[in-house]
Amino acid sequence: MAQLSINSDLGEWGLSTDSGERARLLQSPSVDVAPKSEGEASPEIVGRGTTSTLGAIFIVVNACLGAGLLNFPAAFSTAGGVAAGITLQMAMLVFIISGLVILAYCSQASNERTYQEVVWAVCGKLTGVLCEVAIAIYTFGTCIAFLIIIGDQQDKIIAVMAKEPAGASGSPWYTDRKFTISLTAFLFILPLSIPREIGFQKYASFLSVVGTWYVTAIIIIKYIWPDKEMTPADALNRPASWIAVFNAMPTICFGFQCHVSSVPVFNSMRRPEVKTWGGVVTAAMVIALAVYMGTGICGFLTFGDAVDPDVLLSYPSEDMAVAVARAFIILSVLTSYPILHFCGRAVVEGLWLRYQGMPVEEDVGRERRRRVLQTLVWFLLTLLLALFIPDIGKVISVVGGLAACFIFVFPGLCLIQAKLSEMEEVKPASWWAMVSYGVLLVTLGAFIFGQTTANAIFVDLLA
Repeated sequence: MAQLSINSDLGEWGLSTDSGERARLLQSPSVDVAPKSEGEASPEIVGRGTTSTLGAIFIVVNACLGAGLLNFPAAFSTAGGVAAGITLQMAMLVFIISGLVILAYCSQASNERTYQEVVWAVCGKLTGVLCEVAIAIYTFGTCIAFLIIIGDQQDKIIAVMAKEPAGASGSPWYTDRKFTISLTAFLFILPLSIPREIGFQKYASFLSVVGTWYVTAIIIIKYIWPDKEMTPADALNRPASWIAVFNAMPTICFGFQCHVSSVPVFNSMRRPEVKTWGGVVTAAMVIALAVYMGTGICGFLTFGDAVDPDVLLSYPSEDMAVAVARAFIILSVLTSYPILHFCGRAVVEGLWLRYQGMPVEEDVGRERRRRVLQTLVWFLLTLLLALFIPDIGKVISVVGGLAACFIFVFPGLCLIQAKLSEMEEVKPASWWAMVSYGVLLVTLGAFIFGQTTANAIFVDLLA
């Protein structure tokens, strides 16, 4: 099968904390017109993976954690307090883990190695194409969120350097938010996004992972030992309504979404067994839960209902420890944007080649020109939208709705289709239970996506 391989060498998948792993895991889709037949295994399937169980845990944790943690204190505020936030995360974690296990089961049954190929093989062409389009839109929206995060953190850092309040009127033109975001994007992000391979970002990506853990540590420390000038605001202790609880779901989905990259991780393991994988993802999600919960609880209790959608913006600009956290977040985003763009570009490339009916080998000559054009269009569109959508909470809400599709809808559809393909005349009770659970996953994901879309249309756009 012809593929656009993204660093597909599995020999390096060990105990890595390199966030660039996401690019290896999000391999581009096949450009074949149809999926492989049931007995036609990819040549790569024959080879056994090299990732240990512990290595797989670290890779999944790495794929899960990211800049999305900045929005978790606001999610606790939206949900109605600590108790509601914890309950919501714990309840959703059950479905999140089960979705990861379902994907591994379907990957093993279909002999496919990437998320979109599993959906294509199990659910058919239409659902497979919808999945690829959803991945492209999701990565595009996440890139917009990353640029907004850069602007948020730079505003605070520039305010300290210029000794002026963030967003103060009468500031020099070179401190304007739109100028600083554009300058950073053109100088750093665009050059990192154009190359065909992104393995050279390995060391910077390692620093971004360290930065993510540093941010969590700072938020917890600042709650335990608060600065004198920080006075806690009033905090909700119960949800205002059930709708308010549901409004926090997209943020949680955005934070825990690692499902797209989970299928290649599963296939890279030395013993790719569903039972072992269940232990891997459970351990990984518990670690991610601890990080997100620590950030969410301590950030929310520090600022109460006044917490900003980007929690770092709630801290004083002059706090040097927080300023270092802001610098780490900027570094994390600068390396994560090209990785997400790389994955989105690969999906767009696969869709284009499939539409043209052209194998990859026959299109090498025009690949560079098309890649540069795709990168420029992607970069300029995300930059323009980031400049005119300054609220990170709105972007994460919309992207989180799409993340719900990867966590719930597509795994649920795969489970239903896999069970419907079983030919037993008499269906056991477990069969009906699995189909019902698949329907539940699809319904839950569709509800979150529908609610998020409705809020974006009827609340934000019509406001």
